[in-house]
Amino acid sequence: MSGASVLFDAPGPRARVRNHIISAVTVVVVALVVWVVYTRLSAKGQLTAAKWEPFLTADLWTTYVLPGIEGTLTAAAVSIVLALALGLLLGVGRLSTHTGIRWVSSVIVEFFRAVPVLIMMIFAYFLYAFYDVFPSKYLALAGVITGLTLYNGAVIAEIVRAGVHAVPRGQGEAAAALGLTSGQTMRSILLPQAVTSMLPVLVSQLVVVLKDTAIGYQITFVEMVRQGTVVGSSYGNYIPALIVIALLMISANFALSSFATWLDRRMRKSRRGGSPLEPGAVEQEGAPGAKVV
Repeated sequence: MSGASVLFDAPGPRARVRNHIISAVTVVVVALVVWVVYTRLSAKGQLTAAKWEPFLTADLWTTYVLPGIEGTLTAAAVSIVLALALGLLLGVGRLSTHTGIRWVSSVIVEFFRAVPVLIMMIFAYFLYAFYDVFPSKYLALAGVITGLTLYNGAVIAEIVRAGVHAVPRGQGEAAAALGLTSGQTMRSILLPQAVTSMLPVLVSQLVVVLKDTAIGYQITFVEMVRQGTVVGSSYGNYIPALIVIALLMISANFALSSFATWLDRRMRKSRRGGSPLEPGAVEQEGAPGAKVV
């Protein structure tokens, strides 16, 4: 094995030539695909300057794009707050020493993790409409928030449980030796330290909440992706409209992802509490009482 690498043997002359040929072929194929897509779009007139001109007018932004941005951010913000509260409640419930509370919390978590988000949104939408729970103009928003809250609350509950398990066992044993109850240990010892472990993964889950608001278009919720298709239908510029919406969504998600990366790096430098959880730390097999690693 080559001294330059402990993972693989350094390629010989033939292997280097083969790798260069494969790389060149790959570049040519990708360039060819890009060229074909470009020529097809250009032939349809989707890349002409006239298709982009509507985005230079204030009317398009105030009528279509800004309401979509407002809907997406509103649903995401409310869902995040409610999901955090629900996830904390269910996560602590799954760690409870009372069998009944632990069993009920486990059933709720596993059920809402198993049901697709869209199904929950549709069910909540028609349930609220049937019983006239919300005014008609808020039905779609309520349905989206309900679906996102229930699903992400269940996921956050597992993040909380994994974060508490990441705290060194000696912390709980020391609290028990001091005579603290399980509730006092959880509130005063385990949860404060677990925050340092679960925060980066928690922020990453918030990115999922933001992206999943796009599913709400199925129940006529006004969000960015839906508004992008409306712009494309109104102005006949689907490709430019979807490109603009994609850039807006990417910008929002990139901001959250950057914050999560910065927070993860900061938490790794701070050695308080358990080690920060990796995104795959929450076991997804879904059996009530399943071990979280």
